[in-house]
Amino acid sequence: MRVAIFIPCYVDATDPETGMATARLLRRLGHEVIYPERQTCCGQPALNAGHMDEFLRTARNQLDALAEGDAEAVVSPSGSCVAALRKVGPHQTALDHPLLPKLFELTEFLTERLDVTDLGATFEGRVTWHDACHPLRELGIRDGPRRLLDAVAGLELVEMDPPDECCGFGGLFSVKLPEISAGMGERKIAAIEATGADWVASTESSCLMHVDGMLRKRGSRVRGIHIAKILGGAA
Repeated sequence: MRVAIFIPCYVDATDPETGMATARLLRRLGHEVIYPERQTCCGQPALNAGHMDEFLRTARNQLDALAEGDAEAVVSPSGSCVAALRKVGPHQTALDHPLLPKLFELTEFLTERLDVTDLGATFEGRVTWHDACHPLRELGIRDGPRRLLDAVAGLELVEMDPPDECCGFGGLFSVKLPEISAGMGERKIAAIEATGADWVASTESSCLMHVDGMLRKRGSRVRGIHIAKILGGAA
């Protein structure tokens, strides 16, 4: 299958290894992977801020750019950006595009489009899972990532309580309400550390940036990791 990779802004700017791990994983599965170079922001910040005209211009430009590769599927290591284009944007605005049905978050693509869970991956460590808000609530992504992690050799998956509480980042939310954002982050970190895990994994580099930064600031041994790095392995 010809697969285009959609790399969100946070991955591009702060976590490029996640994008590379996504490409390695898809190639290992036998797909032709392309990167449409004209791609840019999906427009989610404008959408969340209520600037609908700006969102529509940015989203349409992004979808047109991703469509240039004539791929059978477009895969992104971010449920948040996929949800903005495929679910929230069309619900709140006039956004429509023939590419939208081909747009998938990575774990969604693997478990629902390809129907695979055992990727032959190996990762040593105790891992807990953070259900990020947009993938869970907008795309219904919950069990798929857990099935993928359960199949990883050497990995012990432990659930935090609760796994689906917001980490407090929320993009513009953390900028406008930093004290509340930090307070929510502290609750998330307490839940993570209570599991005794070595790693906290998620589909979202933005959530992991927030959580991992707070973990490091308090001197915790726990680190954040995107699921693509676990499944995609080293270069």
